[in-house]
Amino acid sequence: MTTVLLADDQPMQRFGFRMLLESQDDMRVVGEAGNGTEAVHLVARHAPDVVLMDIRMPGLDGIEATRRIIASGASTRVLIVTTFDLDAYAYDGLRAGASGFLVKDALPEELLAGIRAVAAGDAVVAPSLTRRLLDAYVHHLPAVPGSSPAAADPRIAALTEREREILTVIGQGWSNTEIATRFHLAESTVKTHVTRILAKTGARDRVQAVILAYDTRLVTPV
Repeated sequence: MTTVLLADDQPMQRFGFRMLLESQDDMRVVGEAGNGTEAVHLVARHAPDVVLMDIRMPGLDGIEATRRIIASGASTRVLIVTTFDLDAYAYDGLRAGASGFLVKDALPEELLAGIRAVAAGDAVVAPSLTRRLLDAYVHHLPAVPGSSPAAADPRIAALTEREREILTVIGQGWSNTEIATRFHLAESTVKTHVTRILAKTGARDRVQAVILAYDTRLVTPV
């Protein structure tokens, strides 16, 4: 059973999410929050597997709530559900530690699949959306003149040459299937490499690995 907390300031939006989730045999809604402060408190109380987190809420917003939940050491994972095209702060949520990102007009089956994936420790930002998100994200990175942060960063230095190659293409938005095809590897081997990359770099999931690749300039905007 996957337990879910709903964090959104719109009661009708929470109602819609609750109706959808409670129609599933493997999901249970354990609470609802109308702002970020309530979300942080309810995560501490109920320890849900996943929080569906809106960004724009009164008082403490979803980004800071996500940051506090992750900083608390809770095992709860955050899935941001918001309007991507209108919200310039979406990438901040991922930097704060969210494990995925969906838009509110996603199909019901996409939302359900996203919750299950995040609960299982995976990420739910599709390669095409990853590229789109990073187009906005990279413009907020500070300039690093004349040096190679990737070479100096101990998280990158700990990787083998193959792992570094795979992290680079993950940062470019490649899926496991694409990586397997391009590098002539079995998809199971790719998954093993990804698992090792996450362990060595301390990234919580694939989304955080993508952000690491950009933060260290292993991947740069084209």
